[in-house]
Amino acid sequence: MSAAPGPRKIEAVVVGASAGGVEALLAVLPAIQPTAEVPVIVVLHLPGHHPSLLVEIFSPLCAVPVCEVEDKQMIVPGKLYFAAPNYHVLIERERSFALSLDAPVQFSRPSIDVLFESAAAVYGEHLLAVLLTGAGMDGAAGMAAVQAAGGLTVVQEPASAHAASMPQSALERIVPDYCLSLRNIALFLRSLNSGVANESAPG
Repeated sequence: MSAAPGPRKIEAVVVGASAGGVEALLAVLPAIQPTAEVPVIVVLHLPGHHPSLLVEIFSPLCAVPVCEVEDKQMIVPGKLYFAAPNYHVLIERERSFALSLDAPVQFSRPSIDVLFESAAAVYGEHLLAVLLTGAGMDGAAGMAAVQAAGGLTVVQEPASAHAASMPQSALERIVPDYCLSLRNIALFLRSLNSGVANESAPG
């Protein structure tokens, strides 16, 4: 942990996951409360040739509205957004989404790195980035960009991940503010209130 404990104003949360990601997201996203009052944007690597069912899966389980990202859509606090299959998701300066068909990054589209890097450029120190289970290296460069911009970084403990290489790759790039189990990541997200993160987090 590199950040000093204390309240931190958070204006957006970005989450990345790959192999084993549905199960990991099921463990953490339902913890987000309407009182958090922040947008939560999720990239989960999915096959590009199939429609995503994530909205249908998570809507009944989450306490906040769930939707799929649309191009030029304004980002609204208090909503949970899932990236659409086969499109990179970028965040624009006016805090709207842009979808891109640019080449895959780290073999992935949507790319966690692309989302995290664009979010870091917009939200800076008021961004919370969470990297979960996955194979490969997607997310490591994005977490480094978030940290360089002063944002808050949370990495799932590799030992607790279904696939350890993605969180482990991030840990080789940065020393995150927190390296937590899924249970403690859920508790951390539950602690968000009125856009403030309680950095006296468990773990």
